[in-house]
Amino acid sequence: MNHTDPALPEFEAMARAAIDALPPAFRAHARDVVLRVEDWPARWMLDELGMADPLELTGLYDGIPVTEKSVIDQPMGPDTVWLFREPILAECRERGNVALPDLIAHVTVHEFAHHFGWSDADIATIDRWWE
Repeated sequence: MNHTDPALPEFEAMARAAIDALPPAFRAHARDVVLRVEDWPARWMLDELGMADPLELTGLYDGIPVTEKSVIDQPMGPDTVWLFREPILAECRERGNVALPDLIAHVTVHEFAHHFGWSDADIATIDRWWE
């Protein structure tokens, strides 16, 4: 860990600030989702996504999108947004042109957008933050 890299609690605080900045209607739905910040993705996550390199996975939404929920669904657990500190830090260093809080906010909003029912293509059309 670089001495300037934030620890997990500070990293989570930046993600929570992004959630708090969501428009009110989205923020209300976001309250039902658990936010988990870990250093690295678990092997089962990578395996499920067919990924070998843990640096490729900065975040993950695990749940049923709001647009697909049904009263007959039996929840297996709470919807969860996972953020992975080390891959996000690596991407931030690699890019060199984006502030860490902005990248954390981007990944956080991207994963919550999946909770709201947006596809990666929908998100890319709306959120062109890298330009």
